[in-house]
Order: sequence, then C-alpha cells, then structure tokens
Amino acid sequence: MAGFLRRLMPKRFRKEGIVIPVVRLQGAIMTGGSQFRPALNLASTAQVLEKAFGFKDAPAVAISINSPGGSPVQSRLIFTRIRELAREKQKKVIVFAEDVAASGGYMIALSGDEIIADPTSIVGSIGVVSGGFGFPELLKKIGVERRVYTAGENKVILDPFQPEKEKDIEYLKTLQLEIHQVFIAMVRERRAGKLKDDETVFSGLFWTGTRGLELGLIDGLGDMRQELKKRYGSKTRLELVTPARGLFGRRIPGISSASLDGAASGFAAGLVETAEDRALWSRYGL
Repeated sequence: MAGFLRRLMPKRFRKEGIVIPVVRLQGAIMTGGSQFRPALNLASTAQVLEKAFGFKDAPAVAISINSPGGSPVQSRLIFTRIRELAREKQKKVIVFAEDVAASGGYMIALSGDEIIADPTSIVGSIGVVSGGFGFPELLKKIGVERRVYTAGENKVILDPFQPEKEKDIEYLKTLQLEIHQVFIAMVRERRAGKLKDDETVFSGLFWTGTRGLELGLIDGLGDMRQELKKRYGSKTRLELVTPARGLFGRRIPGISSASLDGAASGFAAGLVETAEDRALWSRYGL
C-alpha cells in the first residue's frame, strides 16, 4: 500500500532514489496447483509480471528464482512472457538465483539479461527427466483385475500397471531428446559468447554458483539488494510485487462448499503432491 500511495504523489514530493520492482518466483513448476501445493506456472505469474513491468520509471525488473524445475512447457511460457514484456516495456531483466535455479528454474533464469547467484546457489541441470512408479504386481496381490479398453494400440503406453515395454521406453527417450535439444538451443542463444566449451554443461549436471560462473551459466556472484544499490545508487529502493488480493485479503484456507469427501480426496492428493514436490527439491540436497 505504501508503494502504491508513493506512486500517486507528484515526483517533486517523493523521496529521491530509483525504485526497482522485484518478482519472486518460488516453487516447483507445474500446471494447476492446489492449496496443498501452490504451483509456479504462467497463470500464477502473469499478473505479477505485468505489474512489475508496468513500473514506468524503473530501468529494470529484478526477478528472484528459487525453483528445482518441473514442467518444461510452463518454464518456456514464463521465459517467453518475461522476454516479451522486457521488449515491450524496454526494461532490463536481472535474475537472481536463490537456493536453486536448476532445470526448468534455470530455463526461466535464461530470461534475464544477466543472471546473478550466490556462491552456494545451485544452477544448471540442463536436461530432461521423467519419473514415476510401476505397479504390475500390486493388483495381483490385492486381487484386483485391471480392465482397459482402447482405440489405438498406443493409448496405454507407459501404463504403470503393466510391465515396462522396451519400445515404450525408447519412445519416451525420443521425446526427452527433442525437449533437451530445445533447452540446449535456448541456453546457446541466451548465453552466447559467455558459455564455456565444456562437454558437461548439457549433461544434466548441476553446480554451485561459483562453478556456474566459471562455466558461463551465470554472470556474477552477489545478492539482490547490494547488487542493485551498486548499479543504481545507494538510495535505490526495492519493491516486491505481489498478486492482487480481494477486499478482505487472501481467503482463509479451510473446507469450502465442496463436500467432505472432496476435501478428503483433496487432502490425500495433496500428500502425494507434497511427496513429489519434496523429491524435486531433494535432487539438489535441499
């Protein structure tokens, strides 16, 4: 509210100093989401990005990323929206990596004209991964018969309740390779002239910020506040941009008009989603 009122005042009455809008992108990247698992995707970020790039007098937008990755589609959509807004509003984009900006998180970081990380941040992981569980023997043990009827011989490809098939795995790897090539092309384009010729860069490995700087994956080491004050002056103010809320603020979490059965199933799904979310973060020791 203070930032809003300050912008309404005539410039001659405002305190001196440049205001830099800050957007914080936090969490695993995926479509949808729930109260149990807030999602980082285009739908959840579009509004704050529009607001941040709408700061008329700001020379740059600072984006803080803390994400272990997730959906390559949503990662690219967020990347594309940031670059479109940067061109449209003629703003510089400075990305700051927090604990981790890896896989899809690093893909989003590529939207920055510069990427700054802490020496202990985790960056990179330029690759594609798919995972799941197989239950081919479970149904037999609990006495359940699975019945699936399809039109199209490949409609149940990679069905977790059937034994793995070599041709299914080969097909999945083909898709992964295609997505990997898209990711590699993005890195080569955005890090042109900075990226070191090292065969491990596109292997899926991840590194600390210090090593990432040596490889050309990032542009510098530091933290947001000090870096922005160094660039734009000691009186530079950072203003966190957050989603708009209703008249009475955020709705208090609880059981809504949905049935108790629906709430229970949502809670169960939330537990599974939380486990999946933790698995993403744990890949990087977090």
